[in-house]
Amino acid sequence: MPTKISTISIALAAALVWLAPASRAAAAEAGRMDLSNAVIVAPENLGRVEQRAVAVLQEEIERRTGVKLERVGQWPEGDRSVIALGLESQVKQFAGPLAARLDRTRPPGPEGFVLAVERQPRPAAVICAADARGLLYGVGRLLRKLELTKGEIVAPGSLEISTAPRYPLRGHQLGYRPKVNAYDAWSAAQFDQYIRELALFGANSIEIVPPRTDDQKSSPHMQVPPIEMMPRLAEIIDSYGLDVWVWYPNMGKDYVGEAGVKAELAEREDIFKRVKRIDHILVPGGDPGNLTPDVLFPWLEKMAAVLQKYHPNAKIWVSPQAFEPTRAWLDSFFKHVNSRPNWLGGVAFAPWAPTPLPEMRTLVDRDIKIRNYPDITHNVDCQYPVRDWDLAFALTLHRECYNPRPMALKTVQNRYVEYTCGSLTYSEGINDDVNKFVWGDQDWDPSTPVIETLRDYCRLFLGPKSSDDLAQAFLALERNWEGPLAVNRQVDVTLEQWQSLERRAPAETRGQYRFEMGLLRAHYDAYVKRRLVRETELELEALNLLRTLAPAKGALPAIDAADTCLAQAQLAPVAADYKQRCEALAESLFKKIGSQTSVQKTGAQHRTRGAFMDGIDEPLNNVMWLRSEFRRARELTDEPARRDVVDGILNRTNPGPGGFYDSLGEPGGNRRIVNDVRWADDPGTLNSPRITFYYIIDRPQDRDIPLAWKKQACTLYGKPLRLRYENLDPTAAYSVRATYSGRESKLMRLVADERYVVSERIEPRVAIVQEFPIPREATLDGSLELSWSCGEGQRSTEVAEVWLIKRPAGGEK
Repeated sequence: MPTKISTISIALAAALVWLAPASRAAAAEAGRMDLSNAVIVAPENLGRVEQRAVAVLQEEIERRTGVKLERVGQWPEGDRSVIALGLESQVKQFAGPLAARLDRTRPPGPEGFVLAVERQPRPAAVICAADARGLLYGVGRLLRKLELTKGEIVAPGSLEISTAPRYPLRGHQLGYRPKVNAYDAWSAAQFDQYIRELALFGANSIEIVPPRTDDQKSSPHMQVPPIEMMPRLAEIIDSYGLDVWVWYPNMGKDYVGEAGVKAELAEREDIFKRVKRIDHILVPGGDPGNLTPDVLFPWLEKMAAVLQKYHPNAKIWVSPQAFEPTRAWLDSFFKHVNSRPNWLGGVAFAPWAPTPLPEMRTLVDRDIKIRNYPDITHNVDCQYPVRDWDLAFALTLHRECYNPRPMALKTVQNRYVEYTCGSLTYSEGINDDVNKFVWGDQDWDPSTPVIETLRDYCRLFLGPKSSDDLAQAFLALERNWEGPLAVNRQVDVTLEQWQSLERRAPAETRGQYRFEMGLLRAHYDAYVKRRLVRETELELEALNLLRTLAPAKGALPAIDAADTCLAQAQLAPVAADYKQRCEALAESLFKKIGSQTSVQKTGAQHRTRGAFMDGIDEPLNNVMWLRSEFRRARELTDEPARRDVVDGILNRTNPGPGGFYDSLGEPGGNRRIVNDVRWADDPGTLNSPRITFYYIIDRPQDRDIPLAWKKQACTLYGKPLRLRYENLDPTAAYSVRATYSGRESKLMRLVADERYVVSERIEPRVAIVQEFPIPREATLDGSLELSWSCGEGQRSTEVAEVWLIKRPAGGEK
């Protein structure tokens, strides 16, 4: 697993400090301030957490520079530079000649701090904190602003920050369980470092998981069993003075009967007794677990009694997560919440909670806290899917990949944070690393520009030499996903930028796992684009061969020629060097941080769990469906039947004269969808349509379908999916044919113009493609609105393709 970071000896470090006068002079000329020979001044009587903050400052500087700064209890004589830090109650002990100034500028609130640099009477950086956590966050902010290179510690020449967090909850879930894409391979030391880094960006809570969840019992990557790692993680979190949260789903079968309750309580008592510190527990109402509120809340009452036996001040939070909740289920849930059981800490707005957060805030009494529990780790089939994602990316990068989405997630956080006490994010691994730091900074202060966070992130973790260029490169990765991939020039520019950074970056930057994750994504995106363009061209050439050769030479020769054409994607692959670079970087990342990007090669649990390298060559055209049709034609014995198959291929999407065809998941395919809600107002699409992707790759038969079936327009929890048509022939009859290839749709109703029933019962699992006549009354005015909706308690309505077919005069079918 990850190799240890080597440090330079203290003797060599001292030599480096004094052998770099030219660099220090350059820093001074640039208006920056050299602190390479500074001493750390901190009170001797600091508490446990404050002492840890001072140690973090020393260790993180030494890690990057090789310089171990001496710590003293009072300002030294002479003109040696100083980094002074302590609590506001100790100003006179650590601030020296700057004490008077700090008396006038105090931290603005709990967990807050004042950070300033001064040139007179000597170069100094000073941190004055409101409390222990504030001291750690002040250290973090200083480290984020320093330029730390071998032998050099340089501060900005002008820096004055007085800040406190806007929201009291700021944290992230780090689950040590097999399902994740990296955490299960980590040692306690790696968790310690990562938790420290999150704290440096303002996190005050970390959520861990118990040994039993909706998962396998263990992972081949685990260095210690989950039952041993959980208490160790709690100790690490506590050592930084952060709150310990536990995500604890109900995985048992019986929470009512005496035997079942006794067994579940016994398991929890064992956990609560082992874990040193627990401040809060989140119990999901579902996903996983599936208890009715009338069972859930009495059970939590029993669980709370055991919890508070070992952790008297701990609270339990609940979330209204349920895959298919009814109105009655939700009403019962909120009724129990508002009864205010004494163990209740609050409610979590979580993935697959059907009630929009602003509405939830009105349903939950104002004095009951709401924690945001946002999914920042997934791309599709999730709480906040990538907006208008190209199918090629959905098929290859899939649900979990390295996915920096800083601008989108700032929009999401800013939209909802006012209704909450802050956030503790849902994460499944290292893939969302950038997202954690951006979201956490927004919870501290939602007005923080994303570029500021990214510059700090790059300066601290990748080195100061190109921090702005690297920050822009991470932003560019997000722009790679905007709009149709085949014409997105940004993808090529992004790769060029990352390659340029790789050429000029120092070795210590190139070797950082965060750099390698970005570099891999840049190559991967460019490779997928090259393949998409090539395979789209090959499909068009193959269809043209079918169109021209079948009438002239017969169906089988035409099919053979088309098949040979399609095979060029494998026989003459494009951009093979991009793919090889991705594979090399994926191997390096597995060795460094246990990032599992392949089921076979690195032991990822599943294709949807971070194994995006397994999708790098997923077909990006209709080759699988075409070849299944070719096989069907070859099995036929007469030419007219084979020609019918060819005609079916060429005219699959043809609605006929006067008709309309829309592939609803494609760019431009949503032009008929009726939607008056902006994405920025509803990024979770609880009140507006989204695009979903159906690609169950575990079943071979699901591969041989048209690409159009693998993406759908979708609405959630009973919201109607509406399509609008104009300029129809008022004298004609029409029918509607649609493809229902979504994963979740079970039963739908289709209505025209909100009053004419087209079908009361559409069952997608009975037939994927279904056709119904449109009542003539609905199109007499030359327009039509079609509305699909699912029944109560169902998750979604999903429609992939729609044909509006004009029928011959005198008949509706």
